[in-house]
Amino acid sequence: MIRAVVFDLDGTIVSHNIEYKALRAYVRGFLIKQGVPASVLSLNDSVFEMLDKTEIFLKNNGKQRKVFEEMRNEVLRIIDEYEWKAAKTASLCPGVEAVLKTLKDMGIKIGLCTVSGEKTVNYLLKKFKIDAFFDAVVPREHAGRVKPHGEHLKTVLEILKAAPEETLTLGDGAADMLCAREVKAIAVGLPTGIFTKDELISAGANYIITSIADVPTLIEKLNKTL
Repeated sequence: MIRAVVFDLDGTIVSHNIEYKALRAYVRGFLIKQGVPASVLSLNDSVFEMLDKTEIFLKNNGKQRKVFEEMRNEVLRIIDEYEWKAAKTASLCPGVEAVLKTLKDMGIKIGLCTVSGEKTVNYLLKKFKIDAFFDAVVPREHAGRVKPHGEHLKTVLEILKAAPEETLTLGDGAADMLCAREVKAIAVGLPTGIFTKDELISAGANYIITSIADVPTLIEKLNKTL
């Protein structure tokens, strides 16, 4: 029985239009200037993967934890700037409000698991008047380690008091699928972003839907078999 749905934010609920390519290049350049070898960092990495690699590099080279924390804080400040700028022109993805209302009517708990920052997340949820639908919202500041690490999703599930096997995790990225797979939640891929259907399946998607409007129907089908 499906009792909870955990959504990603950017690309799933909201079209945020963050300049990810420029952001990754800027962060990579900053970290290289701080002494991280260019060979350690790839432009294909997310900024959080770059931070993970930076942390490992500094630790392996005997640097104090404080050095990494200072670099991390500056990177998060940069991310905040890009997110906040994009939030001003963000739009709600089609069908989202109707789906959230339907899930509430079905008695489903609703969570949000996002690498976006708290300031931007709160702004967007209130901007589109959908904040009241969510029983748990966990932006990056409240996750020990963000997606694709399962710890992020576990935090959401703890707040919802939901079991992984009774939870759908919906997102448009590989990180969402990997996160769900790690905690053994049901991963649902929505190939509306840069990741294809096959890439989402490779990352661990149990199901693929083409529209967020398909979520209630999928739950009804699963509840007949689970």
